[in-house]
Amino acid sequence: MKSALTFVCARSVAVLSPLGLSLLLLLLLLLLLPAESAISQDQPRATGDQPRASEDQPRASEDQPRVKTLEPGFVALFDGRTLKGWEGNVDHFRVEEQAIVAGSLEKSIPNNEFLCTKQAYGDFELRLEVKLQGEGNNAGVQFRSARVPGDHEVSGYQCDVGEAWGRPVWGGLYDESRRNKMLAEGPADRLPGWVKDGEWNELWIRAVGDKIALFVNGHPTVEYTETDAEISRSGIIGLQIHSGPPTEAWYRNIRIQVLDSKQ
Repeated sequence: MKSALTFVCARSVAVLSPLGLSLLLLLLLLLLLPAESAISQDQPRATGDQPRASEDQPRASEDQPRVKTLEPGFVALFDGRTLKGWEGNVDHFRVEEQAIVAGSLEKSIPNNEFLCTKQAYGDFELRLEVKLQGEGNNAGVQFRSARVPGDHEVSGYQCDVGEAWGRPVWGGLYDESRRNKMLAEGPADRLPGWVKDGEWNELWIRAVGDKIALFVNGHPTVEYTETDAEISRSGIIGLQIHSGPPTEAWYRNIRIQVLDSKQ
C-alpha cells in the first residue's frame, strides 16, 4: 500500500505546484514515521533497562575464602579442601573456609601439635598466610624438620608466629626441640607495625644451602647463615599450634617452589 502510494506520488511530483509538493512530502513523512517509531520502541535501551553488574552481582567479602593465584614456579601444598599430603593428630587440625585450622577456641591445647607434610624438602621458597585467634598467641611453621620418634614434638627450624617471652616473635627463627633457642629475630621496634593482629599475615620462608631468609608481609625479618655442618639441610614442613589456652592458628594459600643451591 505504502509502496504503491509512494510510486503514484513520485509520478505526480512533476505536475504539482510548490504548495502541492510540500503537502505531498508531509504526507509521505507521516506515513513512514510510525514504522520507524515502532522499531525503536521494540529495541531495549542501552541504559536504564539493562542491569548493572555492581547492583545485581554479589560483592566480594573480606570474610569469604580467598584463593591466591599461584606464582610462576610454585605448586600448592594444600588443596583447600582436604588434608591430602599431610599427616598429624586430626583431633587438633581441620579444614575450614579453605584453610587449615589448628587448635580450638573451646578447649586448651595440652601440648604442641604439628601437622606435617609427608614429603621432605631441601632448598625451597615457601609462602603462606597465617592468622591467630584466641587467648593464646603463639604458633609457627616448621621446615627442614623431623618428627621426634615416640613423641608429639617436631625437631628443626621454625618460623615463629605470634608472641613469646613477652615480645613479638613474628618471622623469628627458632630451633624447635633441638637447640631450643631463638637463632635470629626481626626488629622488635618495627614488627608491631608490620603485623596485622587477628588478621591474615603473609609469611615467606626461603632456605637455600646454609642460608635462611624469613619475611613477614614482604618485610625481611631474618637473614641467617647456618654454621653447624651437622644440621640437616632437608626435612618436612609442619604447621604448629602451641600448647596453652584456647587458641586457633589458621593457615591458607600454602605453596612452595623447589629451588637448587645456585638460586
